[in-house]
Amino acid sequence: MSKFNIKNIELLNSQEKNDILSELNLLISNYSTEERISWALRNLPCTHVMSSSFGIQSVVLLHLIITQKPDIPVILIDTGYLFPQTYNFIDFLMKKFNLNLQIFRSKISPAWQEARYGQLWTKGIKGINFYNSINKVQPMNFALKNLSVQTWFAGLRRDQSKSRKLLSFLSIQKRVFKVLPILDWSNDKIAEYLKINNLDIHPLSKEGYSSIGDIHTTSKHISGMLEEETRFFGLKRECGLHENEI
Repeated sequence: MSKFNIKNIELLNSQEKNDILSELNLLISNYSTEERISWALRNLPCTHVMSSSFGIQSVVLLHLIITQKPDIPVILIDTGYLFPQTYNFIDFLMKKFNLNLQIFRSKISPAWQEARYGQLWTKGIKGINFYNSINKVQPMNFALKNLSVQTWFAGLRRDQSKSRKLLSFLSIQKRVFKVLPILDWSNDKIAEYLKINNLDIHPLSKEGYSSIGDIHTTSKHISGMLEEETRFFGLKRECGLHENEI
């Protein structure tokens, strides 16, 4: 199958675009994860990148992709409020795998944000959304533009939250192709891959965390909680990076 051009697809009407995406999703749904990545690298346009939060299970997709494309740019959105263990974990993996890490941040420093707006994450859903816009969405939009991204790999999985149940392996978001190779993986499959490949897991996994984001909006997983309830005080799951897919 020939390479796809995002510009050509954008010229189609909504129904035509959806028909193509549906056909491609049906195709790659029958592939193994490694085959999905290989297909995307061959058929979807460069520049290819992946994003990583370097959270609890992030090393799985990282390992899967760099096995096939070792020099792929890895986008990290640094809010300035990650856990110290996360920063140390990033340093460890960057050295271990010689990652092509590309770090992007808000133009407004955390201290300056607090001086202007106070602690936005304490101000309900509106404050959280504004915080995410400044610290995550805007830096990611800049990263995609700065790196001339046309294909974006990410590690979302359907069983992580209700908001991810209906996601597709391939979509168009922010005018780039978005590929979710491990979308159908379970926690058990994640654990098996980690064990088979002897991969290091985020140190906070041993302290009761099932999902990791910023230090002030992440809580430990308590028995009976859904994983998504450990983020943003249970008010929402998504930080904005993976919303508004079309």
